[in-house]
Amino acid sequence: MADGNDKIAPRTDRELPGVWRLRLPLPWPGVPHGNAWAVAADGGIVLFDTGIGGPGRLRALDLALAQAGFGVEDVRLLVCTHSHSDHYGLAGPITAAAGCELWMHPAWGHVRLLAGDPAAALEQRIEVGRQSGVPPAALERYRESRAGEEDESGIEELREPDRELVAGVEVETDLGTWQVLPTPGHAPSHVVLHQPERRLLISGDHLLGRTVLFFDYGHSPDPVGEFLASLDAVEPLAVDLCLPGHGRTFRDPEAKIAEARRQVELNLDRVREALRAGGGNLTAFEIVTAIAGEGQLTPLSTGWMLQIVLAHLDHLALRGEVEELAGSDPKRWVLG
Repeated sequence: MADGNDKIAPRTDRELPGVWRLRLPLPWPGVPHGNAWAVAADGGIVLFDTGIGGPGRLRALDLALAQAGFGVEDVRLLVCTHSHSDHYGLAGPITAAAGCELWMHPAWGHVRLLAGDPAAALEQRIEVGRQSGVPPAALERYRESRAGEEDESGIEELREPDRELVAGVEVETDLGTWQVLPTPGHAPSHVVLHQPERRLLISGDHLLGRTVLFFDYGHSPDPVGEFLASLDAVEPLAVDLCLPGHGRTFRDPEAKIAEARRQVELNLDRVREALRAGGGNLTAFEIVTAIAGEGQLTPLSTGWMLQIVLAHLDHLALRGEVEELAGSDPKRWVLG
């Protein structure tokens, strides 16, 4: 849902010789822009991530690239850290205009329904809300808040990758070779790219300068567990500078990893405490309400928090700490 961010002009900053941060506007409240990264390669660039799709978006990307002295036609290779709309939405138009390949993780298809049938994806989210105990009136408010957006996914084309980004794949640029490391959690398709000689990390949404947890719920059994394992995998890398998917670059990945772990444990404790305080038998929505407080939820924040709580409930269930009450509809959770 737009909040005026689209009026923000795209902006480009040279972060290092041969590395440009493309700040591209996003239409979401509280998320004014996202980053794509242009890295010099063979007289053009390798582009890491795309910005969101939609009317005028390719033009905004071209304007950002022009500030670095390039155009979309200069993209030699497109690499997406994951297939969320703000990182993959322009993949189709970019590869068509540039004649380049797209490389992305093989689990990218978690966006197929959103890209192919946004209205059906909305109804699927509403059904998850119903099963989670969201009251019918609140679900209707959420549907109304999305009025006019049912056919807008932010993904221009369901573009399949030409090569799968898995461990061992390398991306060549003028700054050297970037090594792919799968980091599922935030999304099943997430990867980071490490340049060991220059100690650089393109971190996507796995590590951000201001840690904000989000898990794309419903596509894997335990996104929280995957995220924690991905933090363990990234921690040993030699990194002096992170190039994230949102916000500014940062130089303390160890502190961000520690903060991400702290936030996961805090969320797990909040879910446990909500269940204990509620008599040990609550819906996911009742847990969200207990954590957020009465009257503090909006349709958008409810959807965001519900995915986070559901992901943490699944993680606790796999650890044997909670379980779903058999036959309950909406689903109710009890302490194990």
